[in-house]
Parts: sequence; C-alpha cells; structure tokens
Amino acid sequence: MGSIVTLVGNPRGGSRTLTVAVAAAEAALGSTGDVVDLAGLAPHLFAPQPVAAVEVALDLVKDADVLVVASPTYKGTYTGLLKAFLDRLPPRALAGKHALPLLVMGGAQHALAVEVHFRPLLVELGAIVPTPGLAVLESQLADLDAVLKPWAGQLAGQLPARV
Repeated sequence: MGSIVTLVGNPRGGSRTLTVAVAAAEAALGSTGDVVDLAGLAPHLFAPQPVAAVEVALDLVKDADVLVVASPTYKGTYTGLLKAFLDRLPPRALAGKHALPLLVMGGAQHALAVEVHFRPLLVELGAIVPTPGLAVLESQLADLDAVLKPWAGQLAGQLPARV
C-alpha cells in the first residue's frame, strides 16, 4: 500500500475536523496513515529558524502517495493555518500525488468552497484531485457514515492501485 497522510488544518487540537478527517480516511482508504494535526505546529510555523516537527510534517506530506486534507471553514474557505503550512511546500511539491480535500462547515452556503477555493490550492501544488471534495455540515456529524459512504464510493478506481 502506498503511503497515506491525513492533514488537518484546524487550529484547535482534537477538533471535530480531526474526527471527520480520520473517519473519511478510514472510509475512503481503509487507513488514516500518518496524521498531521497542525494545531500542535501552529506556534512554530513562522519561527525564524526551522523547527524539526514542522520539517517532519512537511516531509510526510511531500512523501505521501495520497493525502486527505481537511479544514474547518473559516471566512468561507480553509484556514489560514492550513494555508501557512502548505505555503511552506516548494512549487509542485504534490505533483503526481492524489489529494482528497474536505471542509467541515456550519452552513450549506459554504458547500462550494471545497471546489472553488480548496481544490485550486491543491491543484496549484500539483496534486491530482480525482473526485469532488467533501463538504461536511456540522449538522451531519451525528450520522457521518451517511455522508462518507457515498463519497468513498466515488473514489472506486480513482486512486492508485497500491492504495
């Protein structure tokens, strides 16, 4: 199996976004792989000198075959924390890698943000985004399987055979 990384851009540790991301990775890929919760790295992203934990997280992301990239919806898009982390990657760092974007949001009015804002960020980094991103409403968290199963079904045949 290729390597999987679940990347979570919520500034709060142990967030609902983390819960959804882990469940989505399990549903779609059968594994979470390595989980990078950026909440713990937030204080170090703008450090004047490299911080080992940030460098390790960047290497995990660069080396992954498949990424599940999750964020809560802040101001109609992904978090600045996630953007600050991804900005640390070199151009085309995700070339040839598959990325599965998902946003957790309070209201359906933000449902297109995953396609309009999040997908282009991952594509700019070179990622292959094989299916529509996943928009999960907070009101759906109690029955997450009802959201994840159809989404995971769309991935059949869309990811590398080794995953």
